[in-house]
Amino acid sequence: MTENTALADSYEVIVIGGGAAGLSAGLVLGRARRRTLVVDAGEPRNAPAAHMQGYLSRDGMSPAEFLATGREEIARYGVELVRDRAVDATRDDGFTVTLAGGRTVRARQLVVATGLKDELPPVEGLAERFGRDVLHCPYCHGWEVRDQAFGVLATSPMSVHQALIVTQWSKDVTLFLHTVTEAELSTEDLRRLAAAGVRVVPGEVAGLVVEDDRLTGVRLGDGSVHAREALFVAPRAVPRTDLLARLGAEMTETPFGDYPVVDGRGLTTVPGLWAAGNASGFAEQVINAASRGYRAGAAINGELLMNDLDAAVQV
Repeated sequence: MTENTALADSYEVIVIGGGAAGLSAGLVLGRARRRTLVVDAGEPRNAPAAHMQGYLSRDGMSPAEFLATGREEIARYGVELVRDRAVDATRDDGFTVTLAGGRTVRARQLVVATGLKDELPPVEGLAERFGRDVLHCPYCHGWEVRDQAFGVLATSPMSVHQALIVTQWSKDVTLFLHTVTEAELSTEDLRRLAAAGVRVVPGEVAGLVVEDDRLTGVRLGDGSVHAREALFVAPRAVPRTDLLARLGAEMTETPFGDYPVVDGRGLTTVPGLWAAGNASGFAEQVINAASRGYRAGAAINGELLMNDLDAAVQV
């Protein structure tokens, strides 16, 4: 490797993940004049959605447009973005990241903002409608389907909470127990469901009924069909935190997967290794993920500055 090649592949910070968290971290670092690389595999969690909601000044913007705008913004400050996947990372006096395309890059600090993947229950037609009229988050999509006939597909007793929450957007809600039995619901669950006017339907869901490219019903295994216009489901969250664990970050087990232990800034238990967005927790909406990235970027700049000053003092 020539000296010029080594310089081209060396950065102060590498950000793995080009979603809201990663781009936000890159923006802050670029504005702080830090040589930064963002590695983007192009797999945003909200890709199935036609729009995103609840982001002040960006409410209703499509996820694709949001990310395109973010890429343009970081480019103004000299932040490099590469479309590739990080397949390995090691740590010595810094971090070495191996990309799927064969390139190896190094940095003093590393941000992992790889997010998570939503795994849907294996119900016929569910995946094809996800992000349209099969939904997971009422805060993201509730307003758009307000006052329609809702269904909630139970995947665990925790689905009762989802069924109760969505009654804020519609008073016509049916909870399909699917793989959950009535015996698994507590007395308090049943009382709250009754008070909220939620109908409870036992039996496994076999598939969806779609007419003219819109959801019209939920079909049970016994062949009966319940007319519904929107179906809420809680996907299984699969965090993309393999690199964090491989680098030795302490992980904590949650009902939604294993996530790194981080401080208020996003720093893991490994010096110089940071987590942001859904790589640091399950419930980060786009606006929260961007905030996490911003916070990590600012903290990293301060840490790099202080490290350099301390090293200069010791000379």
